[in-house]
Amino acid sequence: MLKKERQAYILHQVNLHNKVLSSSLCTEIKVSEDTIRRDLQELAEEGKVIKVHGGALSHSFNEVYYPTNGVYSLNQKKIIAQKAIGLITNGMFVLTSGGTTILELARSLPPQLRATFISGSIPAILEYMNHPNIEVILIGDKISKNSKITVGSEAIAKIQQMKADICFLGTNAIDAKHGITDNDWEVVQLKKAMIGSSKKVVCLAIAEKINTVQPIKVCGLDEIDLLITELSPDDSLLKPYTDAGLRVL
Repeated sequence: MLKKERQAYILHQVNLHNKVLSSSLCTEIKVSEDTIRRDLQELAEEGKVIKVHGGALSHSFNEVYYPTNGVYSLNQKKIIAQKAIGLITNGMFVLTSGGTTILELARSLPPQLRATFISGSIPAILEYMNHPNIEVILIGDKISKNSKITVGSEAIAKIQQMKADICFLGTNAIDAKHGITDNDWEVVQLKKAMIGSSKKVVCLAIAEKINTVQPIKVCGLDEIDLLITELSPDDSLLKPYTDAGLRVL
């Protein structure tokens, strides 16, 4: 793979998954860590990614306020948000993770909705606070600078004390065999707690994340009630998931 192709692949992975690990890129592209390190440094100097220890972050993912013109696959995420909103009714306790799809959900909530939203995602909380009729509960603890979400034992303990009506999970990767996976250990522990503390769990994922795998497992498909993408539910890409018994929307 030529340098230009390699860096285009890296940039696409950063935009798609918000964060990439150097070790994973070495395996996927079959080059040395030094080569990946140089590529990430060049992309960072060009302002295309944010280089961090062990990998790189997307610029949009790293901001507390996400400008809509910088969000990857924004139109697809808007479609997903509208589908998700149809599952929320007045009086619900709604638990949400972080990420740009969740943020689009927060921005799209109808003004007449009366519900309680619970999250540790700083960008999502800021959007919920602007809503005229919803109550907002912030899950507090240490803040992950990379993901802009509260993580750690205290946040997990608080989530475990709840029983939300519905949980919306922003998803890094989903695969019929490996289930839901991610690349951030602390965020994975948070998502596990959210799944265990919710009556219904809904996975939000753009189609590009379908059939992709990240290093750390969040859960199997059997722990998810519903998968929402921008695709039609009868799209052939989703057939392995419906065959596995997962409801898709």
